[in-house]
Amino acid sequence: MTHYQVLAASFSHQLTPLAPFLFYFVAGLVIFVETGLLFGFFFPGDSLLFSAGLVAAKSHNFNVVILLFVVFFAAFMGDQVGYVIGRKFGRPYLAKNPKFSKLVTRSEAFYENYGWWSVVAARFFPWVRTFVPPIAGVASMNYYKFLWANSLGALLWGTGITLAGFYSATLPWVKNISYGLAAFFICGSFGSGFLRYRRNKRD
Repeated sequence: MTHYQVLAASFSHQLTPLAPFLFYFVAGLVIFVETGLLFGFFFPGDSLLFSAGLVAAKSHNFNVVILLFVVFFAAFMGDQVGYVIGRKFGRPYLAKNPKFSKLVTRSEAFYENYGWWSVVAARFFPWVRTFVPPIAGVASMNYYKFLWANSLGALLWGTGITLAGFYSATLPWVKNISYGLAAFFICGSFGSGFLRYRRNKRD
């Protein structure tokens, strides 16, 4: 049994006895904190999502549609809060410090070229998904690009892994969907970066 499966089994055992309101609240709170607040980087969001879906499938007390809405909303708002923190507080602080001025400039260039894919793909990397939104805010990534990438990432990661857990109760192979999505967007991120690099080199 892998570390991921051990965590999922542990969360399933802990979530099952909860009342429906607490079940949704705990799931939403953990996802929000992990994606929106810097100190939440150590939260095991992937395992929690998979476990929550598994519990919803095995218990008639929980509604998977409500769970998916809560997870999507928490994941979406978490990244939005992280972006605002970076833009409103992180950028002014770093801009005043000459040591970080070059870092801010490089971040701006990176998010201008690769920001959309980075925000989406980061969802599938533990730890990284916590820090990408604030850095996007510091780099003043176009808000509407971030909004679109955040929405898609929250949908694919949050609801995708939750549904993988939900359907794995009857279709064990479904859990591989989350890894397939991760591989697709990670490869897409690298592919997009490589194409842009080649294009800039020609110019």
